[in-house]
Amino acid sequence: MAINTDWRSDLEVWLAPFLAALGHKAQRAMCPTYIAGLIGPDDRKSVQPMAAHNGDIPYDRLHHFVSTGVWDSAPLEAALWRHADHLVGGKRSWLIIDDTSLPKKGEHSVGVAPQYASTLGKKANCQTLVSVTLASREVPLMLSLRLFLPDIWTAYPTRLKRAGVPLEHQGSRTKPEMAIEEIDRLCAAGVRFGCVLADAGYSLSAPFRQALSARNLRWAVGIPRHQKVYSTDVELVFPARKRGPSRMHPVPDQHMPGEEAWLIGEHRSTGERKYYLSNLSADTSLRRLAAAIKARWVCEQTHQQLKEELGLDHFEGRSWTSLHRHALMSMMAYAFLQSRRLTAVGRKKRVIGPPPHPQSASNTTGHS
Repeated sequence: MAINTDWRSDLEVWLAPFLAALGHKAQRAMCPTYIAGLIGPDDRKSVQPMAAHNGDIPYDRLHHFVSTGVWDSAPLEAALWRHADHLVGGKRSWLIIDDTSLPKKGEHSVGVAPQYASTLGKKANCQTLVSVTLASREVPLMLSLRLFLPDIWTAYPTRLKRAGVPLEHQGSRTKPEMAIEEIDRLCAAGVRFGCVLADAGYSLSAPFRQALSARNLRWAVGIPRHQKVYSTDVELVFPARKRGPSRMHPVPDQHMPGEEAWLIGEHRSTGERKYYLSNLSADTSLRRLAAAIKARWVCEQTHQQLKEELGLDHFEGRSWTSLHRHALMSMMAYAFLQSRRLTAVGRKKRVIGPPPHPQSASNTTGHS
């Protein structure tokens, strides 16, 4: 994601709505410095090399800003969401649920445990972040990165307290449950999208799919090849028993009935077969269905750029607060670069910051 040499002055202008949410003058100075450090040319984007490269801001002040400084990230999140909705939100946008792993050594950083690392494709010592991306065509913006806590963490309150995990996040939650919580937050904030996308790691959970449908959301999700699906011609019957009293309640003649949905099969040139479910309407075109199941992959590019270019996985702090603040700064840096990209190609004539929150904004769940 190439940028030209005048990006620093543009960054100061673009950040103005974000900085307004930071009450202290020192915090308003630290935020642009931190984000500029993430965007800058250094190979390592942890606090110490960023401070050393800047020269004007000592390490302890930059570290204090991201780790122990007293400021609320929620207004900055809200500004990021408004900006993302302004750029790519709408009824033809996708909300993509996924996760990404940050390999780590040791066991003291919050959430680190031996678990499946999607980045490596195997089990490894890592942190796992549930991610939510808003995308329109080939333009993605990351909205949320939330740390998943394995049982090895949630079972030990002392360990959670030492890492500064807030009480409301100390309970055991599955990744699908976390994803639904994030979707609820985004819907409440008025972020607009037309369809939720997720891989089989999330959609294998029937409660996840059911939760989306209960919210009147459209979805298109991957499923494992061993997932059982059935035709819609199911009837409730009272099968006769050889012994005992007759059944009081009917049972399906084939299976437990569920929500009617599209079943999509993909046969790749490599011979690999992939399968998907979607509750898009029955009159949805095959072209639209194919676009839905393919659109999810844009989040993989976002994960890669956040790590390789913006240092998402370079952070060396151990606490809950510092990790999520670093992730937020990374997402803001990415949003800034995407804004410049759209401006450069002429899609937006003027993109200098998040617009005012639209009074009529609401989640779009209908078909397009």
